Amino acid sequence: MKYIREEMAKDLRAVRGTHDILDGEIRRFDRVIDATRRVCALYGFEPLATPILEFTDVFKRTLGDASDIVNKEMYTFEDRGGDSVTLRPEFTAGVARAFITNGLAQRVPVKVYSHGPLFRYERPQKGRYRQFHQINAEILGAAEPAADVEAVTLGAHLLDALGLTGKTKLEINSLGNAESRERYRAALVAYFGKYKNDLSEDSRVRLEKNPLRILDSKDEGDRKIIVGAPSLEDHYTEDAARFFAAVRDGLEASGVAFAVNARIVRGLDYYCHTAFEFTTDLLGAQNAVLGGGRYDGLIEQMGGPKTPAVGFAAGIERLALLLEDAAAPTRPVALVPIGPAAERKAVSLARALREDGFPVDLGFGGNVGKRMKRAAKCGAFAAVIFGDRELESGSYSLKRLDTGAESPVAADALTEELRT
Repeated sequence: MKYIREEMAKDLRAVRGTHDILDGEIRRFDRVIDATRRVCALYGFEPLATPILEFTDVFKRTLGDASDIVNKEMYTFEDRGGDSVTLRPEFTAGVARAFITNGLAQRVPVKVYSHGPLFRYERPQKGRYRQFHQINAEILGAAEPAADVEAVTLGAHLLDALGLTGKTKLEINSLGNAESRERYRAALVAYFGKYKNDLSEDSRVRLEKNPLRILDSKDEGDRKIIVGAPSLEDHYTEDAARFFAAVRDGLEASGVAFAVNARIVRGLDYYCHTAFEFTTDLLGAQNAVLGGGRYDGLIEQMGGPKTPAVGFAAGIERLALLLEDAAAPTRPVALVPIGPAAERKAVSLARALREDGFPVDLGFGGNVGKRMKRAAKCGAFAAVIFGDRELESGSYSLKRLDTGAESPVAADALTEELRT
């Protein structure tokens, strides 16, 4: 029997890279989501929920056939109709698809936010799971630097609302416009080409397909070579330099502190201009908690109209790890009825108390002793005890569980007494 129980327990374990979210962690999750709703409303962002499941081509078009996410990390399968579908690995592609298919180009600028689970097959570690959760915010249809400033400011405001301003720092960069990137790409190919034999295998592939991604390499040998790589800033056009200056000026005017980090890059061609990350030194190697940037070419690449866009994503797990322990749930009132008539009365009393804003625990059964133990276990601050005698007299016995004090209270004064 012991062996059977152990085998059953093994079969019932959560899939590697997933976990159940309970108690204090779920309350911290809720704090992140509640803060997101409140802050996004202040900026005029509307909620948008996209499907967890999309046709695989939605992500291949946006992330690129050569990306690690597409080749190594996506949960992709053929459904019973023979279509290739994928559990979403990120939000932006689905938001862009929704923008195109719902005709939202007629309403630009469109400002939306989303939250929910995403899926990537990667090595689980602190703050990183195979099923993880993000918040996401996008501004679609605004080409001005002011939109970039608003996206960054929204991210900073959200972190401040969570009490994380002192635990994070903002770094920004500009990827320039298409002409700037072409100049820079040529310079990187020339530079890294001299060290081709010394680069890691992944970076040698990137040199051929997307040399900007070499700058993201974590390989120690690559990092030493990257130190001497040319600067993107030296290859900005005048328009790109003016755009970045306007973003920096806007952030300064908004009171958002930042540092320029020339190593923040995005590998895909539809990214341009602003790239930014809020990082922390409290989570080890996974130091980015919120990041994003401008991606003016994405929607057109997916088959939609030419539409400038900027946005960001933030990991809820990582943000939750940075939060102080969430406050305990509101303590309830425990109802302890004695006898059939009191059991019936408890149902209507519970509803009345809940309508007045009191959480109520009914206990559902057992004698007085068992119900009082239940009341203590669920953290109730008071127990309302009543039987036939109390119902006849129009009163209850109110016991304060923190002090043990017990006294009668008139039925019509119960709510007022519980508030004191």
